Amino acid sequence: MSEENHSDTPERPLSPAAQRALTEAEARRAKAEAEAASRPREVGGREGLDPARYGDWEKGGIVSDF
Repeated sequence: MSEENHSDTPERPLSPAAQRALTEAEARRAKAEAEAASRPREVGGREGLDPARYGDWEKGGIVSDF
């Protein structure tokens, strides 16, 4: 999604439920980042995005699907 600012659309205040959801999402992101930082760094592993999540199974011209 793009962050577009529509000057003709007035800014509506967020409901308490929406504010709670944003707060919970921020807490989850902070927790996930802290957990990722505490894990040991993988040596000799694959660079880039997680292939299981993004479906990119090619490494060095060899494709694997499992």
